[in-house]
Amino acid sequence: MTVGTAISWQDEVRRLARERDAVVLAHNYQEPAIQDVADHVGDSLALSRIAASTDASTIVFCGVHFMAETAKLLSPDKAVLIPTARAGCSLADTITADQLRAWKAEHPGAAVVAYVNTSAAVKAEADVCCTSSNAVEVVNSIPADQPILFLPDQFLGNHVRRQTGRDNIEVWMGECHVHAGISAADLRAQVAADPAAEVLVHPECGCASSAVWLAGVGDLPADRTHILSTAGMLDAARDMTAKTALVATEIGMLHQLRKVNQQTTFVPVNPKASCRFMKMITPDLLLRCLREGRDEIQLPPDVVERARQSVERMVAIGKPAGAR
Repeated sequence: MTVGTAISWQDEVRRLARERDAVVLAHNYQEPAIQDVADHVGDSLALSRIAASTDASTIVFCGVHFMAETAKLLSPDKAVLIPTARAGCSLADTITADQLRAWKAEHPGAAVVAYVNTSAAVKAEADVCCTSSNAVEVVNSIPADQPILFLPDQFLGNHVRRQTGRDNIEVWMGECHVHAGISAADLRAQVAADPAAEVLVHPECGCASSAVWLAGVGDLPADRTHILSTAGMLDAARDMTAKTALVATEIGMLHQLRKVNQQTTFVPVNPKASCRFMKMITPDLLLRCLREGRDEIQLPPDVVERARQSVERMVAIGKPAGAR
């Protein structure tokens, strides 16, 4: 069965999910068809909270591998499935547990804040995890005089430095290849073409620091330039009255924005900003997953306990956001 028979495909997913006692979670960057059939759609933080609290015996995570791992950490007694284990993450791949251990050895006493876009093995070496929704809150929860190692995204790390005003944050030089490819030149060109538009920029983007600076010097509209997580973008979109909004993040996000606000036209700053890993999950693979119970997430027991502690600390900070 393919997406060409949309109604029967959706019905089959829901029937199989009921049979397996499964909840289907989908990240905002998934294909629209996957988002529309899921029980819950949201950012990493919202979906982590749902994974931790669901009564379902099986979690089907339509996202990338580290997200499914995070769900398994929070629900170790549940079966956690991802439609394809090949759905990795270029950002998560920028740091290994060995590299983090070596970095920690260079900075004894520092608190380690790991973006959720990391492997379970890396999370096990961290003190607390964060997402783009609560990174500032997480860092603010750490004593101001304690040094911090922030990893692995350099753009989000720099955003946190700006927001907190802390000068004792060391940032790992990793990046998401998709977000890094959304440049300041892309942003300036789009704003020049539509100067009245609202501007929504994800802090992982290569243009995020430039956006703050350009807004400060007047090259971007300061009152209409917003650095936001995907959950923050969704909240902003609900009350937006502007004719157009320029969106700097992975293009899958446009689907949710357009659903909550049909009066504003949401335009990608870079229409090629599509994550091939997120788009690996297809309707056929989701159906296979539910029928055959694959691919199941398995984690080494020695990693699970330590990694779960850092994720649970993250989930406890801030307010839920970004799910439906």
